[in-house]
Order: sequence, then structure tokens, then C-alpha cells
Amino acid sequence: MEWEQLLSTERLGRGQEQKTDARSEYQRDYDRIVFSSAFRRLQDKTQVFPLAESDYVRTRLTHSVEVSCVGRSLGTLAGSLIIERSGLKGFQAQEFGNIVAAACLAHDIGNPPFGHSGEDAIRTWFEGPGKLYLKDLDPEQIQDFLKFEGNAQGFRVLSRLQNKINGGGLQLTYAVLGTFSKYPRRAHISSLEGSEKVSEKKFGFVIGDEEWFVKVAEGLSLKKKLDGAWSRHPLAFLMEAADDICYRIVDLEDGHRLGRVTFKDAAEHLEPIAFDSEEIPVSGSYVEIDDDKGRFEYLRARAINSLILDAVSVFEKNYDELMQGTHERDLMSQSKFINELKAIKKLSREKVYAAPSVLHIEAAGFEVLGRLLDKVVPALVGTEDSRSAAEKKILEIIPEQFRKGKTHYERLLHATDFVSGMTDSFAVTLYRRLQGIELPRG
Repeated sequence: MEWEQLLSTERLGRGQEQKTDARSEYQRDYDRIVFSSAFRRLQDKTQVFPLAESDYVRTRLTHSVEVSCVGRSLGTLAGSLIIERSGLKGFQAQEFGNIVAAACLAHDIGNPPFGHSGEDAIRTWFEGPGKLYLKDLDPEQIQDFLKFEGNAQGFRVLSRLQNKINGGGLQLTYAVLGTFSKYPRRAHISSLEGSEKVSEKKFGFVIGDEEWFVKVAEGLSLKKKLDGAWSRHPLAFLMEAADDICYRIVDLEDGHRLGRVTFKDAAEHLEPIAFDSEEIPVSGSYVEIDDDKGRFEYLRARAINSLILDAVSVFEKNYDELMQGTHERDLMSQSKFINELKAIKKLSREKVYAAPSVLHIEAAGFEVLGRLLDKVVPALVGTEDSRSAAEKKILEIIPEQFRKGKTHYERLLHATDFVSGMTDSFAVTLYRRLQGIELPRG
């Protein structure tokens, strides 16, 4: 793969635009994402603690902004070595940072309510009561629902659902869309089932959006593996690393602030990352901070910086494989801090992700999303003659943009578009109203 193609500023659905101001095309992409309604809704979507009462812990929106900041640093540092290694002319290192930052900003934009359990809830519904609605679909179309995937939904949001009247949605550059796509493959590829390769574990677009993804892949000259699957854009590894770094460190910080993790337990794993040697400083800023909250924030900042530098080092070591499209391990799995990262993951799984409040609300998410699909799907896929009076009322509640599917498959996609696009609070409110538990006022 060649950087001249991988950095394409051609826009999906729009082609090449004439530069009109001092901003780069990638900076314009960043701005388009920030001002999109789908990005704004992330402020009320679960990161770890759903519907948390604390105003400190992260939502999907604050998490995405933090990942974007880390991604900008990763991209800029990697950009310097890319320019040096490739002899690339006419590009600045910060433009690589802008590409990765924009992709990171959007990395969770397709996630449904209630975090990853929301994805599980949608899959579970189609495996159970929703199976009835899949019987007339092609085998490949069926997998789009049985394996419902937030990453594929994210590509759908960016390329189709936002600015719906425009072909190509937000009409982002190929470079940013390629960097966004961690799993550049369709859902149903028999030869890839059970693959442990990092780019093949999940899928990145539904059959209905394949035409748009092919335009991106061909515009970037991504290496084609087989029909419906490509190698990753090299910068996608940096986007993934930014997310890995943030959720490992800041999820632990959120757990500490809510009293789930002691400072002693967290510091045991963070200090070896934050400091150059195993010896903890006995003087200076760290020891002078007199509260655990402040000391944790100090450790968090230093640890993230250390992990950024380490990730860029791993990127450099694997540069040739990345450019050949043959590298299939995430960067942080090759980190020199891998033992500490594994220990942090174990601690978070035991103390943070298994917190009763998290488990209770995630379990409730299965009920909420399942019941919403019970109501929404029949209303959207039915005909004027087959819909019950109740289903006709529900159809009127659903925004018009989701009622325009021409085929059964498209109408099912619109059902998952509608439900997955909800915020946590809206999903709960609509569930309560459709169940008759709560009535709107005014």
C-alpha cells in the first residue's frame, strides 16, 4: 500500500473538492463529526457505568474526546516516522494526527444504548423472537442482524444516516473512513469464521452498505484479501491503540472515583508504566500531592504518555508488515507493558465491570431493547393491511426517515438504526411509555 492513496482526500459521495480555506480536509472531517447529532447523542450513552449518578465518570462522548486526543498524539508521532521512512513529500506530521483524531472521535458513534450489552441485546432478540423476521432474507443479510455490530453501525451512521439527503452521509474523506474501519470485511464470509486475526474478528459494514465501503477501499487502494474483505488501513491500528490505552487507564480511574478500586491496588499496576524504572519517586510532584484523587490523575497522565510512546515504537517495528497489509496483531498486545496492562484488565473486570450497578442496568438493557424491538420491528416491516391498530400508532411515533425502507431487509435495517441510535435515557423513556408504565405530560 502507498501513502499517496492511503491519505486520499476524496470524499465519499462527493469526490475531490477544491480547497477553500486554511483547514485541511481532515480537520474539516473532525468538525463535521463534532457537529453531527449522532456524536452529540454520545453524551447520554454508556461507557462503563450506565446512567451514572456521578458527574465525574465518562460517558461515550467524553471517552471519545479523550480517545481523539490520544489518537492525535499517536498519529502525529507516527506521522514523523512515516514521512522519514517513506520519503513522503507535501505532508506534515500533524496531518496524520488529524486523520487519526477524527477517526477516534467517531469510533463509538454506532454503539447502541447500554454499552456492549446493547449489542448483545440486539443480537439476542434476533436469535429469539426476531428470528421470525429473518426467514425471507438472504443468508448474508441474516448475519447482519444475528451478529449486530456497533462498528458496522458506525460506518452506516457516517456514510448514510447522518445528512441523509447527501449521498455518502457526512461525506468524510476516504483517509478518515479507512482509519475508522477496524474490521474491513462484511459479516458473512465462511472462510473467516473463527479467525483470530485482529482485522477479521468482527465485521465493519452491512451488505446494504457494501457499495459505499468498496468505494472507500478502492479509493485508498487497500489490499484485497478476498471478496468482501480487505487489509486494514495502517492508521487504523493507531486508532485502535488510542481506544485501548484510554479504556484501560480511565475505566480504572472511574472505578477508583466511585470507590470500586483502591488507590493502592491501582497504583501497583500504574506506577511501573508511569515511571521509567521500578523505583517510585521519593520527591517531586507525585509524592507532594496529598490526596489519592490527585495522585491518580498524575499517574493517569504519565501512564498514558508512556503508552503513547510505546505504541508508536511498536508501530515502527512493524511498519513493513503494516504497509504490506499482513500485520494482524493489535499494537498494545505487543507493548513492553503488556503484563501491567493484563493486570489492569483483570482488576477492572473484577472490580469495575462486575459492579452491581453496572450489571443490574446492563441486564435491564436487555429488557428495554428487546421490548422496543418487539414493538418497532412489526410496525416497520408490516404492510398497511397487516398492521394492527397499535402497530399503526407506533409507526406514527417512529421518525419518518426510518419509515422509507423499500425492501424487507431495508426496513429491518431501519429498525436497528432507530433503536441503536437512541440514547440510554430516551430508550428507557420510550420503553416505559410503550409499555404503559409512564405517560407523556403536556
